[in-house]
Amino acid sequence: MNRGIIAIVGRPNVGKSTIFNRIAGSRISIVEDTPGVTRDRIYAPAYWLDNEFRVIDTGGIQMADQPFQEEIRAQVQIAIDEADVILMVTSARTGVSDDDRFIAGLLRRSGKPVVLAVNMVDDTTKIASAYEFYELGIGDPIPCSGIHGAGIGDVLDACMALFPEEKESEAAEGMRLAVIGEPNVGKSSLVNAILKEDRAIVSDIQGTTRDAVDTPFEFEGRKYIIVDTAGIRKRGKVYENIEKYSVLRAMQAIEKCDVALFLIDAEKGIREQDKHVAGYASEAGKPLIIVVNKWDAVAKDDHTMNRFTEDIRTQFAYLSYAPVIFVSARTGQRVGNILPLADQVYANASRRIPTNVLNEVIMDTQITTPAPARNGRRLRVYYATQVGVNPPTFVFSVNEPELMHFSYQRFLENQLRQAFDFAGTPLKLIVRKKVSE
Repeated sequence: MNRGIIAIVGRPNVGKSTIFNRIAGSRISIVEDTPGVTRDRIYAPAYWLDNEFRVIDTGGIQMADQPFQEEIRAQVQIAIDEADVILMVTSARTGVSDDDRFIAGLLRRSGKPVVLAVNMVDDTTKIASAYEFYELGIGDPIPCSGIHGAGIGDVLDACMALFPEEKESEAAEGMRLAVIGEPNVGKSSLVNAILKEDRAIVSDIQGTTRDAVDTPFEFEGRKYIIVDTAGIRKRGKVYENIEKYSVLRAMQAIEKCDVALFLIDAEKGIREQDKHVAGYASEAGKPLIIVVNKWDAVAKDDHTMNRFTEDIRTQFAYLSYAPVIFVSARTGQRVGNILPLADQVYANASRRIPTNVLNEVIMDTQITTPAPARNGRRLRVYYATQVGVNPPTFVFSVNEPELMHFSYQRFLENQLRQAFDFAGTPLKLIVRKKVSE
């Protein structure tokens, strides 16, 4: 379960991005000695011991007027508002600065729990310099080194201790449906059509929905929660601070949902930004239905729907598993088919395959279509097991993982899809070397 969010804040050039990358386990943020390299928030999933959480990297805050400072401060404030724990990073090399004092004041006023990390303690001779940061009055300073990893465990332990208690699962409330898409594709209209009442504000003005709004309801005895999210645009094209806040809310709604309803405007056709919006749900591993809205407004012949479907399959090749449904939120055309389809997609994402049945399919596949030889060696899959659902996750135990070419892995995925009904859900395939007994 996701415990919450840690926002990393601090002045420029104290190593925030280095610590972010260390916590996230990969080089996501750009690390450079030039102040101000990170201007916007960067998000990543992270794990510590048995805890799953998200970490946000932010731009450096300065008191002096510098380029982009107004935008950076706005973004940092959004990160602080969203975070459960704030990780303030300072530098042992430079000691306490006026910018550090300014930031500490902001954090005290936020009322959020704060962990104070003194970075760049790269050897034992610098440990004593960490104690001067008690002056900031935001807790015990923890010496650490983002470059070498020393002390990062202590920092994360302190953050975990400040997280709120885990909430009970919300599954009993009903299936969560997130309605996603770029601005003005008819998300609120579709929500109203599904609910059969005007719960969401509908307007032709882009950005009417600023937040993710949860609405519980029942249909044929089943409970659902539908989330009308703000329109998502590519990060680089989002300028208004309030709109960036809306994008964050929408992305959180995607992460919490059981099924994503991805809307495309039939009148305007597929646009480049649609690919970015759908990519968020795909990256999150969420089941997805492609909903082509405003179908009533399109001039049609006998082949229009097939042509549009082919275009979707071409433009969204990575969503080949997602069913496509053509609807009109305005007239109600086919809207009644969405919930039954969502039920089926969610059932597919929750499907478990018995190990013996799974291995019969994999063994038959290897006999009929063995992996191509590479440098005189051939991949052999000894057995496969399903280790998770939502999305269905499979571990393949093989002789040499490096022999698993991405094309053969995709072939194995297709074989699983042909053998079992996984329509609407991504699959996760993990390749591991067989452990010798």
